[in-house]
Amino acid sequence: MIEAAHYSSSGAKHKSAFEPPAEFFDGTVHEPVLHQAVKTYLNNQRQGTAKTKTRSFVSGGNQKPWKQKGTGRARSGSSRSPIWRGGGIVFGPIPRDYRSVIPRKVKQLARRSALNARAREGSLVVVENMTMEAPKTGQLAGLLGKLGLEGRKVLLLSHGLNRNLYLSGRNLPEAQVMSFADASAYDVLWADAVVVEQGALTGDAPMERAEVTHADEAKAAKAARTTAKKAAKKPAAKAAKVVKGAKVAKAAKSTKKPAAKKPAAKKKKEK
Repeated sequence: MIEAAHYSSSGAKHKSAFEPPAEFFDGTVHEPVLHQAVKTYLNNQRQGTAKTKTRSFVSGGNQKPWKQKGTGRARSGSSRSPIWRGGGIVFGPIPRDYRSVIPRKVKQLARRSALNARAREGSLVVVENMTMEAPKTGQLAGLLGKLGLEGRKVLLLSHGLNRNLYLSGRNLPEAQVMSFADASAYDVLWADAVVVEQGALTGDAPMERAEVTHADEAKAAKAARTTAKKAAKKPAAKAAKVVKGAKVAKAAKSTKKPAAKKPAAKKKKEK
């Protein structure tokens, strides 16, 4: 029976070991399938853009360097011959597609074999929960130190999407973070130790992690900028209103006509 070291989310080791489900850990390691899976993975990483020039792509060589006979030299028909300096390359690489495909069940068997290989070596560690409130590289490095994995290549497999854990491990050169469902046989074999979140092995529903995405951060920043602009506009608008009112009052005062004088009443002449 395969057992794995069991730790709490704070890095405290439990007395009893964790028994992984037999669905993934049956103890069988199929080496030929592992070799095929790793070779396929590495082939699919190749770009296939390497290219050399044959004699048909090299400039020059339009004329025979010298006549066929009478010079004492070896006969030659072109200065772009592969045996000449600056000539074409024979059987060099040309752009091609190196991609290869293996059956789905073979890929699954290779993945199970890789996990069994690490579990049989005692390099499988199970952690109860790897939820982080915020991306903290130091916190993750401290957890790996408590697990005794400092300085080793570690593969951290989370239960579902865990953005904070991914951002925390992105700056650690010897750590790789991904979900348990996305890990391939090559990823497992690359690591010296595999740390798995307990929920990924027990089949529990993924936890709802309160994580802030880049879209949420951008939306919050935009709302803050809008509020600041509105707050800055209010005093300016109030001052402009006061100035405008003063100008209107001044203009009204200057354009006001003086009141017309009433004509004086004429005195009646005495007879």
